[in-house]
Order: sequence, then C-alpha cells, then structure tokens
Amino acid sequence: MPDTLYDALRESHETQRSLCRKLLKSKVHTRERQDLFTQLRIELAAHAAAEERYLYMPILLSDAGLSSSRHALSEHHDIDELIEGMQSLGVSHRGWLAKARKLSEKVHHHLREEETKFFQVSGKLLTQAQKVGLAKQYRADYARMQAVLAER
Repeated sequence: MPDTLYDALRESHETQRSLCRKLLKSKVHTRERQDLFTQLRIELAAHAAAEERYLYMPILLSDAGLSSSRHALSEHHDIDELIEGMQSLGVSHRGWLAKARKLSEKVHHHLREEETKFFQVSGKLLTQAQKVGLAKQYRADYARMQAVLAER
C-alpha cells in the first residue's frame, strides 16, 4: 500500500514525542538541552507549516471538517506561543523547565487528539488518491521548511 499523509504525519509525531522526552530529561546548563530545544522547535514548526497546508487546508474547505481544523490550528498557535516564551527565557532560566513540561503536555495532547479524532474526520473527507498525493506534498514541504528553519 502506498505511503499516505497519515503515515508521514505519524513519523513526525513520533519524532516530536521523542524530542519532548529527551528535552525533559536533559540537564540544565548543557549544550544538549539547547540542541534538543532547537531540534524540537524546528521539528514542531516545520511539521505545523506543512500539516496546515496539506491536511488542515483541504479539510477546512469542508463543512464537516471546519470545527476540528479550527481547533487543531488553535492548538498549533498555543504551542508556538509557548515556544516563543521559552526562547525569550533561555534554557538556563529557572522557570524554563516548567514551561518545557507544559509544552510537552500540550504537544502530547495535540498529537493524541489529532491521531484519535482529527485523522478519523479527515480520513472520511479525503480520497485514497488525495491521501497519497498529499503525503508527497507534505513530505517535500516539511523537508523544505526544516532546511529554512535550520538556517535561522
């Protein structure tokens, strides 16, 4: 069976979960913590941009997908704001780890909800051909965004 959009998204979801776990276990005042935070920040941003373009946008066009798409977009925005707050504090700040825990909780909640609810709603709205075609577009844009964000 060909690679679908959901296969591609789940790969990134597993990367996000792993990076969150590693970040929370990292030691304060280490290069490892900074590197993990940078990797997670890039992963989340690249994934969100490509996912919004190739999953949420097609689903937003359907009345049946409007509410769940808006909710998912709102959660992406909340995650972006948490990351911005963490960046402004810096990884050595006293309150940074509490924010990292909150970020991990938000990310895990979002991924769980997306995989158990949003994928089912969108799966009924997209054809198999769309799921395969969107996977290719998602993967290309995700890789492009990772490269763009890594340069910043």
